[in-house]
Amino acid sequence: MTVRILIADDHAVIREALRGLISQHSDWQLCGEARNGREAVELAKSLRPDVVVLDLSMPELNGLEATRQIRKLLPKAEVLAFTMHETEDLVSQVIAAGARGYLLKSDAMAHLAHAIEALAQHKPFFAPAVSQIMLDAVAGDAKGGGSGTLEREALTPREREILQQLAEGKNNKTISSALGLSVTTVQTHRAAIMRKLDIKSIAELVRYAVRNKIIDA
Repeated sequence: MTVRILIADDHAVIREALRGLISQHSDWQLCGEARNGREAVELAKSLRPDVVVLDLSMPELNGLEATRQIRKLLPKAEVLAFTMHETEDLVSQVIAAGARGYLLKSDAMAHLAHAIEALAQHKPFFAPAVSQIMLDAVAGDAKGGGSGTLEREALTPREREILQQLAEGKNNKTISSALGLSVTTVQTHRAAIMRKLDIKSIAELVRYAVRNKIIDA
């Protein structure tokens, strides 16, 4: 069975490298390429891939939000989070968003084929370093009696979208046009974001977005 693969990364050189790796497998088909998270969601909706290789740090809509939306639209599609970062918190957020694969960009040459093969069979795949992070987190929770890091986020999906756009320096009017909302609605969401996160300024909001890997520094 041919595995249909969609790749999403805002760097052309990364897309080219992924394209080359995928072309080495006769039973894989690259069905589309996206340059940002919003485009990835739209292409996934129209192309219905089996596996989506998704960069977590993308403009307009980050990989976490794109993962949530793709998994909601296509429950049978598998998402492979593709990133340079490997923090416990980010791994937890990726799993909570619905991705069943996590691969570091530095491991792509060694593990991409294994990751796509596993996900095509609806089996999870986590890079060795990420598996260790998950084991350490579980062990730490067991010792400390904590509830773990897979906690429900306070912001709604729409608020998380607007948070990213604000952190990228876009104003209310630009955001309203991009998301098809009224300026008043954007202002209401913006106020809710600031209140929920206890943030008083855009500078604080940007620092929050960078710290939580919503945007790159």
